[in-house]
Amino acid sequence: MLSGSSAVTLSAILGLLLPGPAVRTLNVTAKCLQDTITFLTELDKDTPEEYAALTVFDAFGKPGSDVTGGNVNQVGSLTECLSVQGPGFKGQYCQLFLKQGAVEYFVGICVPDSCDEEEVKTLVFYEKFKQGHISLISPVPALLLSDPTLDLLMTQCVSTYVTLDLSAIVCLCVCTLMMALPLAASAYVAVMRWRRRGEVRLGVDSTLFSNPALYGALLANHSREEFSCQDTSPWQGINAERDQEQSVTSECTHTHAHTFSLLVLYLNISLFLTFLCGVVSYLQAFSVQASSVAVLGTAGVGSGVGVTFSSLNGIRVLSLLWVVCGHTVQLSAYSNLDNSKRWKETVASSPLYVFAFSGPVYLAVDTFLLLGGLLSAKSLLSSIQRSGDILSLRLVAYFLFKRFKRVQPLHLFMVCLIIALFSVLQRGVFWFIAEDEVVSCKKYWWSNLLLVNNLFTITNIVRSLTILFTITDICAPWTWYLSIDFQFYVTTPLVIFLYRLNKCVMVAVATVLLVTSVLAGAMVTVVLCLPVHQPTTLTHENYFQYYYNKPYTRYGPYLLGMLAGLYMTTKTEGVLKHRWQAAAGWLSSLSAMALLVGLAYALKDVPPHVSLARAVYQGLHRSVWALAVVWIILACEEGYGGFVNTFLSMKVWTPLSNISFACYLVHPVLILLFNGKQETSMHYTDLNFLYLFLSHMVVTVVLGYVLTVLIEKPYLFLSNAKG
Repeated sequence: MLSGSSAVTLSAILGLLLPGPAVRTLNVTAKCLQDTITFLTELDKDTPEEYAALTVFDAFGKPGSDVTGGNVNQVGSLTECLSVQGPGFKGQYCQLFLKQGAVEYFVGICVPDSCDEEEVKTLVFYEKFKQGHISLISPVPALLLSDPTLDLLMTQCVSTYVTLDLSAIVCLCVCTLMMALPLAASAYVAVMRWRRRGEVRLGVDSTLFSNPALYGALLANHSREEFSCQDTSPWQGINAERDQEQSVTSECTHTHAHTFSLLVLYLNISLFLTFLCGVVSYLQAFSVQASSVAVLGTAGVGSGVGVTFSSLNGIRVLSLLWVVCGHTVQLSAYSNLDNSKRWKETVASSPLYVFAFSGPVYLAVDTFLLLGGLLSAKSLLSSIQRSGDILSLRLVAYFLFKRFKRVQPLHLFMVCLIIALFSVLQRGVFWFIAEDEVVSCKKYWWSNLLLVNNLFTITNIVRSLTILFTITDICAPWTWYLSIDFQFYVTTPLVIFLYRLNKCVMVAVATVLLVTSVLAGAMVTVVLCLPVHQPTTLTHENYFQYYYNKPYTRYGPYLLGMLAGLYMTTKTEGVLKHRWQAAAGWLSSLSAMALLVGLAYALKDVPPHVSLARAVYQGLHRSVWALAVVWIILACEEGYGGFVNTFLSMKVWTPLSNISFACYLVHPVLILLFNGKQETSMHYTDLNFLYLFLSHMVVTVVLGYVLTVLIEKPYLFLSNAKG
């Protein structure tokens, strides 16, 4: 029996069967009620029409096997329901979100499209969907759940019509324009190349396009090679003409006016050609040809500028693979699995299920933060050196603005893409997460623009219920990393300033900041009794609101990265003198990594009381992991990396590293789209999750490359050209 806020009365039930005021009182239209009665009456016949017996009835969700293993969702058939053609109505797929005891699940039903969501909810509440005396909506058998009482939480119906609001239209236009400009520039460059090849075949010397590396070529330092206008400079002609005119003037003084006219003409031509060269330069920077050369290049990080950090590309790509694997599992296991309980019982206690669980993925994010700190310190030191060894406010402002314009074009494009894409596509069975993303991005896009979406906890007060609860709404939740990385990036000039002022002062300040971050993580864990490991953390609200994405708990790895970058960029000799030092360092580093992963499994559950072990782990594990990765980078730089350095320095990592930013931003969208469009639940097996990860990874790389050459690199090169 469905429970609710009001009792079911005889007059209310009779009201559903009668037209007129009684029906209107219950907010059910006569058309909706009539179509529902038509379908149900047809279903009660001995030989019902095909639409009722084989389509509508068959499209209803029904209980499956292995309920105790987590198969509680009764999905039904979306496609079959939408194909219904009844007498005066079509099929409409709706989902009833129910709570039975402590278990929440949904049931897919097929109803006439003349009923809206509220009307469907009313009809379900009064148990109108029956075949005879048997309800078409089947709860989980009481034999499997101790509490047979059902609560109807909400109703959602899939609309076959796409309706776009102003925000979706604007985002669709923005995405189209941002992609169209590089494509147009690429077409122009391709046409000019084709024309030049034609001129060469005909033996014509093209002066404007005489440089064979004119289009799309990048120098080793990724600077653009401009269209050469030196050979076509009109000033050469002006000088020659001026000499000639001087000779003529000595003979014929009456030609002064003619000479002045020629000079004006040449000046106009010069200005036009200068403008033309500028336009061509911008088009070249905007083209896919130029972006592709930059992406597919194999020059390592910092190539040719002091220390090379040859292992960083491999570390970055492997960390990205870990993150994609983790998101593949997390975004699928908690909404799409038909055996979610068995999955959790199987993988949560063993690190051997790599592709079915992926372990403590948050450590990969700490690796990203470490690399960000290291490269930010190296970048600022290089900028100071180029500016005459002066750290000025102007240099700091440019340093921060350069980072902002590096990140934001693709970031904001993805925000618009989420709003536009998920608004245009028809909802699927598991579309609720994607739908939440659209709502959050429409409300809180400004937090992504300002790179502060990790700092705010948005509180929603639901007045229709008798309880208050808080949720954290973030547009594209995975982009919290971009915000926190930029917030830490702002601290780099301060650390460098203290380093140049007094190294002892810098060490003291860095120590205070590091200890503060460690203590903050430990104290939050103690006060809120937080777990330390997924999957428990995914259902623990306070973990995300007050710990996971907050600067005061994540600063340690970034700070250690800055200090490592300072040391390795400025050191004059190697720190490792003997092989035993390298051996001890490798043993300590690998042991620490293994210990951190193992302890994550041992401390995974929510503690029933204050846990000192969890507090210590939560406070220290990020910084310890960062130190272990720093050792790997240092050992590889000083020649003690062995086969690890050979592996991490492979050229194949460089192109993948160049598209890693786009891959990070796009892969959750791909996973949400794939999961949301599924019409049946997925089943956990190790092999299924392996194939799921590999397929997501391949498509992510393809989409990452496309977004890099169409959005990230063109707008980055354009801003550099303007600069």
